[in-house]
Amino acid sequence: MTMTPRERVLRAFKRAPGLPDRVPVQFEFCAQLSEHFSNKLGIPMRYTRNLFEDVTYRISGNELRTAMGCDVVVTGAAEHSGFAPAREADGSWLNEYGMRMKQGPIYVEVLDCPLAHAQTAADVAAYRWPDPDAPGRYDDAASLVHAFKDRHFIIGDIEVTVFSLAQMLVGMEKLLMDMAYEEEYVIPLFDACAEFQTAIGLRLIEHGVDALWIGDDFGGQDGLLFSPAMFEQQLMPVYARMIERFKAAKPDLVPILHCDGAVSQLLPQIHQIGFEVFNPVQPGVPGHGPREMKDRFGDLFAFWGAIDQQYLLPRGSDAELEADIIEKISTLGAGGGYMISPAHILQSDVAPERVETFIALCLKHGAY
Repeated sequence: MTMTPRERVLRAFKRAPGLPDRVPVQFEFCAQLSEHFSNKLGIPMRYTRNLFEDVTYRISGNELRTAMGCDVVVTGAAEHSGFAPAREADGSWLNEYGMRMKQGPIYVEVLDCPLAHAQTAADVAAYRWPDPDAPGRYDDAASLVHAFKDRHFIIGDIEVTVFSLAQMLVGMEKLLMDMAYEEEYVIPLFDACAEFQTAIGLRLIEHGVDALWIGDDFGGQDGLLFSPAMFEQQLMPVYARMIERFKAAKPDLVPILHCDGAVSQLLPQIHQIGFEVFNPVQPGVPGHGPREMKDRFGDLFAFWGAIDQQYLLPRGSDAELEADIIEKISTLGAGGGYMISPAHILQSDVAPERVETFIALCLKHGAY
């Protein structure tokens, strides 16, 4: 029996009984790949400009991606309708958070952080947050839910949520040092980030999303960015309160965490917070092998991701890619609980033909 994408994802995320007909597929494109496939397929590319620019490519082009085989729709908050950032001579601009941004080789980079000199709770209290209810903030979200709700699983994206948003507001080195020294402003800043993104998430729930995708990176290529004790004391309570409020608004909400890096050490605590889906299962880092993940944490989470976009998709052979897809589907997808995707947004170093090969191989090997 062929299922709708919505039915397929609900089963993969353990929210409906039984196995899906196949492993669901998900992917996102950078601007260059988006424009290529838009032109090739004759499907207009629709951009939703997020408050933090890189999230734009998570929540844009849903009409294009679903036509190419993506089983979910991802939406989120947009820049308010009156926002028009002025570009400086060096190409930089201020976003709605007051961060000075500039396009890097792949992702945007933060040049100046608006809370770089924060020391006290009063400094955090004085910061002026964007208005979560500004005009135009949810126009695209409402339209996408209306268009796709009957057939597709709808994910509301509030990535760059607490830790990563705080990092962008004050700077990575400063934040990590100040967390270690338990500086006065740190917990108030985490709380303020959570309050802002909770407001965004609640509005997306009101518009009809099925899941909320929280995104903060707690790890690097080799291990955690801070100690488990710091996570438990400074961050766990913040996320737990967020999930509690989201669940109060929508009891059947699916909470999803995107967390890059080698973070398997934190997965029991992440489950305890209330997260049900773990993304992106970054490959090639300690503790994230598919067998180890499935054996240790398969009862705690559904998995989403796991296909390497650092080497394999841009430079590996088709045979290597096919072997990896087979391994991830047969291991992470055994008995259900897996949606396959690249571990991050596909960038311009991945050839369009390679994207088509990836999708075709996922469909070829994904059937249960």
